[in-house]
Amino acid sequence: MNQHALQNLTLFDVLGRSWRRPSAIADLRFSADDSAVAFSSVDGTVAIAAVADPEPPESRIRVSGDLGQTTIRPREKPSPPLIATGALADGDVPLARYHHSGFLVGTAAGEAVHLTALGDIAETPVKVDGPIVAMDYSPRAAMTAVSNGLDVFLSHGQGNASRLPRGTASPAHTLAFSPNGRHLACGGETGLGIWATDTDIGPIAEFSLSARPTTVRWSGDGIWLACGLQTGGFALVSVADGRVGAVAGFPSPVRTVCWSPPGNALFASGAFRIAGWSMTAPPLDGETSGALETGRIGLVPVETLAAHPDKRLIAAGYASGRITIAQIGAPDELLVRPLGGAITALAWSGDGRHLAVGSVDGTAAIVTFPAQMFK
Repeated sequence: MNQHALQNLTLFDVLGRSWRRPSAIADLRFSADDSAVAFSSVDGTVAIAAVADPEPPESRIRVSGDLGQTTIRPREKPSPPLIATGALADGDVPLARYHHSGFLVGTAAGEAVHLTALGDIAETPVKVDGPIVAMDYSPRAAMTAVSNGLDVFLSHGQGNASRLPRGTASPAHTLAFSPNGRHLACGGETGLGIWATDTDIGPIAEFSLSARPTTVRWSGDGIWLACGLQTGGFALVSVADGRVGAVAGFPSPVRTVCWSPPGNALFASGAFRIAGWSMTAPPLDGETSGALETGRIGLVPVETLAAHPDKRLIAAGYASGRITIAQIGAPDELLVRPLGGAITALAWSGDGRHLAVGSVDGTAAIVTFPAQMFK
């Protein structure tokens, strides 16, 4: 490789391992033990990559003796290939982490199958009528929730799924367990319902929203719910007292909401910059309340976001393929990749060393950062 080519390499090129899938990446998940990443595609397949880096960045870093300049050489060997399944549905499939190193995949046949890190289907913990359109798993409660689009089912194991008494014909599009597994949030056409998972008395709380929630995320303490909406920005729900606020004015749909425990902050995609709010002043009474100016304003909207698990950092993926990492509440950004296919999914590993990336052109990648990069 010549010197000019070396100078043009990006952080994505030197730190990342990248693969190309036949269709767009729809979603991704790290396993609970951070040993594998599963990438789901819009063609109904799932591909799995091992997280362990055969050429970790620390082994490729060199510090010159005379100037003390730090450089990192490119990888010398191709990455091991992904392990891919056949098509499990006609479109993208719901995906969740399961047990220590596996995943749950919802299929068109109504099965929530256990996919191991080696790509084997080990068992089918849940089977319902109709295709599974939403799914979540709670390790704390050892419980799986699935929806076939109308009914919601809870299962503690194989063959014992029970239907929740929803009392409504509204489709159930999104499911999310609370961090302690004691509650399940379900998003439908008209709003959001919350069930206690240890009873069958129906929803314990219901909230009307201005549009259908496309994504639902609990805060780490289980006190708040953030819901990206099909139109009109996102909603913020205070579970304790039932207050609901909405933040509108986004130029693009809010496809991602995420929480930063280290920053005590909430972030949402769909703006021309990384849009975030401090939860010391929650945006229940106006979109400027607690607003955090993070990163720089651009001309292309943010498509997806991922908050670092233990540092005040937020990764952003743009419709242009740009990937940046910013410190919460600061304007500076670390450019990981300048251009490429639109970013559709981002996630940090539990230890914060790896950033998994999916894009509309089928790129699936894992970017592994040196330990000293985010001191």
